Amino acid sequence: MPSIATDTTALDSTAQQETTDSTGIITIRNPRTGDVLWTVPEAEPAAVNHAVEVARSAAADWASTAPAERGAALRKAAKALAAAAQELAELNFSETGRPVEESIAGIGAGVSTLEQYAELGPVHRGHSLRGNRLAADYTVAEPRGVAVLLTPWNDPVAVACGLIGAALATGNTAVHKPSERCPRLGEALGEVLAPAFPPGVFQTVSGGAAVGALLAQSGVDVIAHVGSSAAGGRIARAGALTGAHVIRENGGNDPLLVDRDVDPVWAAEQAAIGAFSNSGQICVAVERIYVHKDIADEFCAALEAEAARRNSNGTVAPLVDLRMRDEVHAQVADALAQGARALEGGALPDGPGSFYPATVLLGCTGSMQIMTEETFGPVAPVQVVESFDDGLRLACSGRYGLAASVLSGNIAHIQQAVAALPVGTVKINEVFGGAPGGAAQPRGESGAGFGYGPELLDEFSRVKVVHIAAPPAVAKHNAGAADGLGPEAAVTGQDKS
Repeated sequence: MPSIATDTTALDSTAQQETTDSTGIITIRNPRTGDVLWTVPEAEPAAVNHAVEVARSAAADWASTAPAERGAALRKAAKALAAAAQELAELNFSETGRPVEESIAGIGAGVSTLEQYAELGPVHRGHSLRGNRLAADYTVAEPRGVAVLLTPWNDPVAVACGLIGAALATGNTAVHKPSERCPRLGEALGEVLAPAFPPGVFQTVSGGAAVGALLAQSGVDVIAHVGSSAAGGRIARAGALTGAHVIRENGGNDPLLVDRDVDPVWAAEQAAIGAFSNSGQICVAVERIYVHKDIADEFCAALEAEAARRNSNGTVAPLVDLRMRDEVHAQVADALAQGARALEGGALPDGPGSFYPATVLLGCTGSMQIMTEETFGPVAPVQVVESFDDGLRLACSGRYGLAASVLSGNIAHIQQAVAALPVGTVKINEVFGGAPGGAAQPRGESGAGFGYGPELLDEFSRVKVVHIAAPPAVAKHNAGAADGLGPEAAVTGQDKS
């Protein structure tokens, strides 16, 4: 994932998108032109603490609200979000550079997610446990309390709605801090959603690293973070100190394994979708490719053509800022210095903005950063392998464990890959897709806990086990009734024979 709100990496003087200066002012620049769009004040520590206190004061009432009523509020919020889609999409385009059509699609996903949790919340249930015949054992899911939600800029509405929906559906109150790379959009989203809920149930605060750190250390009950692994590690440590439950979906270096028996042109199309969509700024983007030597030439030629087509028709949107572009190009330059060859792209373009071309690199190896680090740009690095087993071994390497894709018609190879890949999500013959409500558990430096789907309701809940037994007298009478005693004995507890 990108460096988001809680990432304390300092910005250099060339950063184009956002800068939080010493006075707490965030400056937003247009990623297409470099022009200043607006400035947004960062929330003061007192305001951050007040937001947490207000959420705490509203927590008991919201927790006791009937789940069906909470669901109705989420449906109201979804309706308001749908009505504001165009306005929010234009803000997303301005702050992050994502095309309006794609932004509207992301907002539509956010609407659907809120509606999904409006339905799932009221049917979120516990389990019954087998025990004594005259006893009952079951579990009850309860809200954790106050949730802090730290969300990224690359799909800001869809990701935020997933966390917001699950947190509120389960009876938690929430304080949301959107990425400082899209603060105006985050504030507007809060203004759209908050009126659907009672005061204090859902709040938004703006800011960068300092605000994110203050929220993580504020003693809330749960922290949900989608962002960089570095930031996620700091949040996990903060949660360990405060006792907060931490849910993290963090960085990835997702492999694509291309088997010898697939159509190389189709495989190249899949690789291009995975590597170049949203200019590579997707958490589960294809980040490294291992292709079998038998189809490598045709695959690489088709992938080069896909990249060239996207570069020529102007469909590659700019990266979010110059800092991100510098990080992407540094990895590309490292690969080129170590012997990789750019079939397409690989050079900084002239002109304003933070554009970077769709890039295909051939001759990549495991010693290159492009194959070991998250890139978050439109780069497809390719390593040719001798066999499927060799490719699978390389795909299983690394410290991340977010997702992986396999293109193969060999069921034995598919089953082998599913069993071996140490990731939360394995995608077979389609780099993007999946049924609604899907959830996964990232591994390694990619995070921990379920993200999205019905399982996210469990993450925002804690479980209480209830054991109910009959008092001694009632137990005795029930036993007596079973032995043929009269009903009066069963009621009074006395044998009147």
